[in-house]
Order: sequence, then C-alpha cells, then structure tokens
Amino acid sequence: MTAASNDRGTITRAFRVAYDGRGYAGFQRQPHASTVADALLEALAEHGVVERGDGSTHATPAGYAAAGRTDAGVSAVAQTVAFEAPTWLTPRAFNGHLPGSVRVWAAADVEGGFHATHDAVQRTYRYHLYAPESGSESGSDRTRRDPEHAVDDDRFRAALARFDGEHDFHNLTTDETGTVRDLDARATREGDALVVELSADGFPRALVRRVVAAVRAVGRGTADLAWIDRLLAAEPVSGDRGVGPAPPEPLVLWDVTYPDAEFTVDREAAESARVAFGERHRDARHAAAATGAVRDRLISAVDGE
Repeated sequence: MTAASNDRGTITRAFRVAYDGRGYAGFQRQPHASTVADALLEALAEHGVVERGDGSTHATPAGYAAAGRTDAGVSAVAQTVAFEAPTWLTPRAFNGHLPGSVRVWAAADVEGGFHATHDAVQRTYRYHLYAPESGSESGSDRTRRDPEHAVDDDRFRAALARFDGEHDFHNLTTDETGTVRDLDARATREGDALVVELSADGFPRALVRRVVAAVRAVGRGTADLAWIDRLLAAEPVSGDRGVGPAPPEPLVLWDVTYPDAEFTVDREAAESARVAFGERHRDARHAAAATGAVRDRLISAVDGE
C-alpha cells in the first residue's frame, strides 16, 4: 500500500522493531521503569518528532499504537508501532537515536487511521525452550547434567496438540475477558531446544508462557494429558492445580500480520540490527560459557571425578 503524505509533510508509517527485552520492564510505558516504548519515544524526542515532557516522559505522536504489550524480559523481532511520522523518518534515521538493544529495520506506509493494535489479524510468538531430549544418544550427556530440563518429545508434542484449535483459555491467564482464542500450536526441535510457535489473532496475558509451562510439565513426566484437559475445561482450576508462567527471557514476538501493509526492509538498518544483536548474542554466550564451566566443575566435585 502506498499512502500519500499530507500537507504537514507527514505520513502514517508503520515500523518493525526488534529488541532485546532482557534489560526492559516490558514494552509499554510505566512509572519508574525503563521500557522499550520509552526508548522509542526518547528517540523521537531527540529527532524533534515529539515534545519532551517533564522528567523522562514524552508526548506520543498522533495515531501512535503498538501491536502488542510484551512483558518484562520478552524480546521481539517484529513488534510494530505506527504513527503519523515525518516523511524523512526512515528506519535507519530512527535508529540514529536508539540504543543497540532496540533496532528499527523495516517500514510500511499505510492509510490514515491505521491502528497497529486493532488492525493486526495474527500474532506469532516463539518460545525457545531449553529441553534436551530424554533418552536420546545426543542428549544423554546434557540430560545427565541438567536432568530437570530433559523432556520426552512424544509426550511434549501430545500435550501441545491439546492446545491447538479454539479453546477458552480462562485457566491459563489472569485476564477475565477475551480468553477464547483459536490457537495454532507447533514445536520444532533444534538441538537441545524445542522452539514452540504459537499463533492467534491475539493473546490473553501470559498465555504463551503458561502453555509452554504446562506442556513442559507433561514432557518431563510431572503431569499427564488429563491435567491439560482439566486446564481447558470450563470449571476454574484452583491455585494448587494451576500453572504458572514459564520464564520470559526465551520468548520472542516473532511476527505480526497486517493484510493491507507491505513492509519494505531497510537494508542498512537491518544490517545494523544484525550486528547489534550479534554482539549481544556473543556476550550472552560468553557469560553462559563461564557459568557453564562453574557448573561442570561442581558436577565433577559431586561425582568425585
């Protein structure tokens, strides 16, 4: 879609935003906490697109909305924000005042009245669950070192299949409305990880992380399929039979679909995002290597090796 600019030299533009959520208290602005929205609005203030408010708060541009409100620690590759933007504000220009943990990499010019929240027809999340396959030759050493994380793939997939399709997920969220959803659920093994992909038109609060936690419990053998059916039943589940959310850090807002928006990748901006996230991935691997070495040394001490 091509949208014409108005007489103020602005256009309604939607931006794809990738971010590492580990250092943020979620996407949406909140008092006394650093959020991804704060970083975006600070960049717009630095560009002179919005007025700087009192303290660290800023105004929002006309029509401003985001595709979703990710929780603290959750990352994204295709979060989408849209607003009335000056025609010169490309993804690479936007990045000029953004931290390396937040990168804009694509944009689409859309019709006035476009709403990044309400016009989305599908959202997709991916949860990268560390889950060595129990009983497999390749995972045997990892399973010995992390037995509490090992899962049986067949049990895991059988449990996940229970969530596929339309259900009332009222026992898997704190939301009181909007709990009926048609969920597309699948999982792909990638080495010691199971990548759980869930798609729907929208998600109640913490639904993805609670689904992952429930499926993981069945895969580990600490719960059975009847418990999944109980979670999906109409009767409320008491606290001791309920399920808490899995940790937020492995969760990524992977895609958001708009039927009338054609996003164009800004190659320079996308490359800068690739470099920035490559550096963050390297740093995380270095930290993991150090803590893993400490773990292995303690295992050797316990085993008397």
